[in-house]
Amino acid sequence: MITQKNYAAIDIGSNAVRLLVSTITEQKGREETDFRKTSLVRVPIRLGEDVFKQSVISENNIERMVDTMQAFNLLMKSHGIVEYKACATSAMREAKNGAQVVEKIKAKTGVEIEIIDGNHEAAIIAATDLHELIKNDCNYLYVDVGGGSTEYTLYSSGKTVASRSFKVGTVRLLNNLVEDGAWEEMEKWVKETTKPYKDIDLIGSGGNINNIFKTSGKKEGKPLSLAYIKKYNELLNSLSYEERVMDLQLKSDRADVIIPASRIYLNSMKWARADNIFVPKIGLADGIIKSLYNGKKK
Repeated sequence: MITQKNYAAIDIGSNAVRLLVSTITEQKGREETDFRKTSLVRVPIRLGEDVFKQSVISENNIERMVDTMQAFNLLMKSHGIVEYKACATSAMREAKNGAQVVEKIKAKTGVEIEIIDGNHEAAIIAATDLHELIKNDCNYLYVDVGGGSTEYTLYSSGKTVASRSFKVGTVRLLNNLVEDGAWEEMEKWVKETTKPYKDIDLIGSGGNINNIFKTSGKKEGKPLSLAYIKKYNELLNSLSYEERVMDLQLKSDRADVIIPASRIYLNSMKWARADNIFVPKIGLADGIIKSLYNGKKK
């Protein structure tokens, strides 16, 4: 006997807002549960540009958020969602009017949003299928690059050794809004945390590294080399914004943030002395779905 249920996750990031709908299939007598992405909708609102410059979300983007959440609510009804969770990250947690925006969205659309901190964000992402990639006899530095922050988690012997969130993200870097010393602090932490470990590989997540991986033509599960990331970073920097949109076929809201993103991944590899980066198709939204399902099981 097979049972199927639809769950939804809303990821409110500093660059874009996403709705992920997943169909979870269980079969009696079978241990493995099937998680299948049914729909993914992405809206590039870029809340970070408001918040990191003015400390508040603008009225225009508040209205866009209300419209987006109304649309997401209707989509969730159409998909017959049994449960959903909406999480807001860096931009919303730093916005002085973040709590008021959450209240307004709930009043106008019925969608409830939880503002989570960097450590909670890293923990949710870690709840995804990373265990399928992580081998017990290897060392990995997991790097998730967002618009407002970068999350790191070091895994060794299949266990979490250390985790840290830094206010260094693509939208901040793009607008020169990273605080003095933050980049250096991030570099120091990665170098010191990874120093005792030999042969470290990176695991990268986020829309930008997914895009870089897709462009590479590599098979799923195969890593990208440090040399490839370096070469691609040089290519990105050699092209104008228009050329990145037309020649590399990047979305208009991706063509600018991909440069600071590739810089973070490239430097993270150098700091950790890593030759390869694996790019599984996971992120915060996937982690939210997993945490909802695991919560139901308990």
